[in-house]
Amino acid sequence: MSELGEKTRRYIARVAGLVDGYIYARVHGEPPVLYDAALHLIRAGGKRLRPVVVLAAAEALGAEAERALPFAAAVELVHNFTLVHDDIMDRDEMRRGVPTVHKLWGEPMAIIAGDLLFSKAFEVLLDAVDKGVPPARVVEAARRLASASSTVAEGQAMDMMFEEEEDVDVDDYLKMIYKKTGALFEAAAVLGGLAATDDDKILSSLAVYGKSLGVAFQIRDDILGLVGEEKELGKPVLSDIREGKKTLLVIYALSHLDEEAKEKLRSIIGKRDASREELEEAAELIKRSGALEYAEKLAEEYSSQAVNALSVLPRNEYREILEELARFAVRRSK
Repeated sequence: MSELGEKTRRYIARVAGLVDGYIYARVHGEPPVLYDAALHLIRAGGKRLRPVVVLAAAEALGAEAERALPFAAAVELVHNFTLVHDDIMDRDEMRRGVPTVHKLWGEPMAIIAGDLLFSKAFEVLLDAVDKGVPPARVVEAARRLASASSTVAEGQAMDMMFEEEEDVDVDDYLKMIYKKTGALFEAAAVLGGLAATDDDKILSSLAVYGKSLGVAFQIRDDILGLVGEEKELGKPVLSDIREGKKTLLVIYALSHLDEEAKEKLRSIIGKRDASREELEEAAELIKRSGALEYAEKLAEEYSSQAVNALSVLPRNEYREILEELARFAVRRSK
């Protein structure tokens, strides 16, 4: 997070403290092992960007942070639910620098822990009524978060199906990452707005901000999966290649390399027992195609779209934080 300014880093730390405290106060019960598993990734840290978007959008519009806190906690719980299940599907053993939930507690307990996080998200969201958010807006927030959760599931399914498909193009990819990542950022921005207003123009612009931020963020995730540092990321690099993920980089490379290089790349993508040397060879082929430059340019375009969408908000420090997050999404190193 060193790429961010001091003021934004302080704000993120403040939000993380508020949201984590709220989650720990609301997510507890019996048996303790289930709750330990459910809270494992939250305790491990993370960027908390989605709750930051919720609270910064609310505060930019003049709402108190406390009023938007249930929405921020709900979004973070849904996000962590997706991570727990995603790690099971991808057989990943590390996340945020710690062993994944299924690695420590086994797959059955990890599945239940994810389910618990999802249900708790909606319990927590409804606390917003007690914070003074009008009930109609709380209902709309629940509708938006439920819809985003369904959309994330669709994106995850598309991501899995793409591994088996030969012909995935850039439009397919962009649709998939909007569903997989953009939809929850979109919901985060809109929920922040709903804590303060029911103005359709503002809420629509916040939706564009969140969607564009999420797409830029996911493109950068794909780039880091190829060129990032494992120590920084807290998870293996090049695992996307081994798993056969049709990232933007792979799609671009397969449509721009010569036939011999394409065949070589195809022979390694999705090869579960690929050696480190093979994975690095595939990474070099992708780089040689110009895919990195293409992906970076596209991510910047979405980042700019996100910034431009914020013009409907009052000019204040919270809007500036949202703008900085949009720029950070494409420059982060983890």
